[in-house]
Amino acid sequence: MPQIEVMDLAKVFERRQVLDGISFEIEGGEVFGLLGPNGAGKTTTMRLLLGLLRPTRGEARVLGVPLADHPDVRRRVGVLLEQSGMADRLSARENLRFYAALHGVSRETVDDRLGRAGLIERADDLVGTFSTGMKRRLGLVRATLHDPEALLLDEPTSGLDPAAQAGIRDLISGLARESGAAVLVNSHHLDEVERICQRVAILDHGLLAAIGTVAGLRQGTGPRRYGVVFAGGTDLERARGLLASFGPVQNGTDPGELVVELQPGTAPAVLLRVLFEAGIGVEEARYRARSLEQVYLAAMERGAV
Repeated sequence: MPQIEVMDLAKVFERRQVLDGISFEIEGGEVFGLLGPNGAGKTTTMRLLLGLLRPTRGEARVLGVPLADHPDVRRRVGVLLEQSGMADRLSARENLRFYAALHGVSRETVDDRLGRAGLIERADDLVGTFSTGMKRRLGLVRATLHDPEALLLDEPTSGLDPAAQAGIRDLISGLARESGAAVLVNSHHLDEVERICQRVAILDHGLLAAIGTVAGLRQGTGPRRYGVVFAGGTDLERARGLLASFGPVQNGTDPGELVVELQPGTAPAVLLRVLFEAGIGVEEARYRARSLEQVYLAAMERGAV
């Protein structure tokens, strides 16, 4: 059974439709990304799942039930909102021991989790002296201290430098892998989602614009992108003209690369033969999947499906 379920979920605030019939499921051990611009409905979806709001239509279930009606089940859920929820005038260890007492977690577990997060040397320092990245790591430790079966994370790497972001991503991936928890990551950082999520849903003005595996969305349907890296000294404009007969051509990410959108049924071998017969040297040629950013922008232009 999915550990997180959103079924035809809709929410209206003062006659404004914030969510309009979105649906998705998250299995145990899966990291699922919820993407979208500000105002798309991501935070509202999370609040509905947590039972902080009531839906106008549909259902939001965590571990099989609406949390608003089953507060006892909330103890089996971990949450990290934009604010870490830590007291600045208490040490990291004191903060975690407070939450540990609420969940019947041992003091030894507190120190073990601080060590895993790389915070054990600062365990007795006041949280108010921590950097933003350290506070986010500590917040994630607090959210996972009781080994939740479902974990909801709101912008977990917001405001962090690249090194701190990488550390948070590793903690999230490790948790899902080791504990089997279902993890929902609400984010607008595409690189973060692409690195750690198996599936994503893209929201646009409260509607579901796209949903699927990261690999599947990047591959997409319709024309396939085929990248050709040319040998040094190649007349790229001449090569561009030849490729244009097969589809739209763009500059690639690698030096000397051009990317052409091949229509379904077009064999790359035909394209390469045309280049070879024209005396144009090719160093590398392969299909290029779209980036998640390209998928996201296309979904925003296309609108909800």
